Amino acid sequence: MIYDKGATALFGLALLLAFSGNEARADTLRPNDSIATALGGQLYTKHCAECHGAKLEGQPNWQERQSNGRLPAPPHDASGHTWHHADGLLIALTKEGPATMAGGGYESDMAGYKDILSDDEIIAVLSYIKSKWPAEIRQSHDRMNARRQ
Repeated sequence: MIYDKGATALFGLALLLAFSGNEARADTLRPNDSIATALGGQLYTKHCAECHGAKLEGQPNWQERQSNGRLPAPPHDASGHTWHHADGLLIALTKEGPATMAGGGYESDMAGYKDILSDDEIIAVLSYIKSKWPAEIRQSHDRMNARRQ
């Protein structure tokens, strides 16, 4: 497998630096809210599943760059890295898009959803995704969020 760890690490660092200090702490995911997750599931199916998979499985070989230099859509299930990021960063990435967040000419097939989904809808989609994670991963994600406050 071709996996450019250095580029991935730089991308992650760029995201963290770009986002540092801008976290909207009032915006938190609600994976236990059945209304939010039901709406999120519908929106995920409509806007996200085509690339990220109906079962949150992502695209094949998601860690290998395609011929256009871009990475395929990652999984949002426990096998991916979504749960490694705090709520605020996940919300901002979804709203603004990875290329905007990373800057520096980074390219991504995922555009931001700020003109498509409201903030509450973005939170609903991410709440749906989190509701599908195993309990231990959700707890780990909750602890990470608590440290960020």
